[in-house]
Amino acid sequence: MNFSKRSVAYAAIFIGGLSCQGMAFAQETPLAAPAQSIMNTKKPQPGIPQLNIKHANGHGIHIFPTVAGARTLAVTPNVGTAPLVYHSGGQVMQSLKVYTIFWVPPTLQTGAATSVSPRYVSIENLVAGKYIGSPIGGNNTQYYQTVSSVTHYVQNIGRSSVLTYTDTSAYPASGCSDSATPGNCITDAQIQAEIKKVMALKGWTGGMGNIFLLFTSKGEGSCFDGASASCAYANYCAYHGNMYSGTTPIIYGNEPYGDPSYCQVANTPTPQGDAEAEAAATAASHEMTEAITDPLGDAWYTSDGYEIGDLCAYKYGTNSWDAGAANQIWDGKYLELQMEYDNHASKCVQVGP
Repeated sequence: MNFSKRSVAYAAIFIGGLSCQGMAFAQETPLAAPAQSIMNTKKPQPGIPQLNIKHANGHGIHIFPTVAGARTLAVTPNVGTAPLVYHSGGQVMQSLKVYTIFWVPPTLQTGAATSVSPRYVSIENLVAGKYIGSPIGGNNTQYYQTVSSVTHYVQNIGRSSVLTYTDTSAYPASGCSDSATPGNCITDAQIQAEIKKVMALKGWTGGMGNIFLLFTSKGEGSCFDGASASCAYANYCAYHGNMYSGTTPIIYGNEPYGDPSYCQVANTPTPQGDAEAEAAATAASHEMTEAITDPLGDAWYTSDGYEIGDLCAYKYGTNSWDAGAANQIWDGKYLELQMEYDNHASKCVQVGP
């Protein structure tokens, strides 16, 4: 069963098989707390799942809700109203370089074994590495920023460049309480610290063309903060936000381990043959798309705070590939990814105009 939260449009893209640049792989003291985020305040909707979560210190994130949360939003009157609106002066990510971090210690905080399979890593890096130049990526080219009277559109030229790193160091003491993963939970602050640690180790830098996706291992949960008001599997399947290193923005995504029972509609095809990895893949695609069009929370969103992916959450459209088992083909690889909103067409699309 497919469903979506209302529409909002955006489009542009390539069809068919795409060849993608090869991925660069690398194996492998939290820093000081980041400067305050500049996520904007978006209008809350009392009584329904909140997509925009903000800490008292001003730092905010934008979540990808669970299937149950998205279903509630989809039937709520006057919520998720199209179109996406550009907010003057807001910035987009005009180009994209993706950094994937797989945090996979031998055990969880409770001592239980944990893991991420090589196939899981491969599928997440497939989506990260071939996003630019893909049909979904092409939809972004209608979105733009106007800063100092100069307008720049999102580009979809070439291929994504992805660098990846696997960190086997232990998770910190559980800083929150995720009901789906009791005893095994990290906060957004701990996620930020891990990303900054790996960036320092690898010499990676932030900036408006880079996104850092942190994938955690099976059984590890997360919550926005120690109050555990918004958590993986109870409230979200992933989220994106921004932090700072000095004055340089660091755009990042929290990508909890894919759990189809919370983060995928029943009977959704799995053309790669791994339901957990493919649930995480559509979440990663969702977060990259939203980060591109609204990286700092001040660019493209609806009047009630919906971003481009929210309007098409868990809606896949027509499966035209792999004998009806996939809706995308990227360089000969079949995928099943949610659609994204096309402001020109005023609907969710698989391919831009």
